[in-house]
Amino acid sequence: MTLPDRPSVAVALTYAEKDSAPRVVAKGKGEIARTIIERARSAGVYVHESPELVALLMQVDLDEHIPPQLYVAVAELLAWLYHIEAGASRLPTDPGGR
Repeated sequence: MTLPDRPSVAVALTYAEKDSAPRVVAKGKGEIARTIIERARSAGVYVHESPELVALLMQVDLDEHIPPQLYVAVAELLAWLYHIEAGASRLPTDPGGR
């Protein structure tokens, strides 16, 4: 999640069928990031580590949809997560390489 030489940064997304794209619902650095991650894990939400994707998502305002340029990256991550949640017997490789 965090590397010793990097600041802690986190972004939380939500997506509902009624939405045109995923939305940023929380983001922060330091203690705020740690709280976002702790709450996600406590709720059983998968925490994915991708410094590059997080850096791009940090530029999106709260409660805004992600930009079209990030659709493919986020869609691949969501598809992988849906396989995990569905309990697929053969999981695809984690898009983050973990």
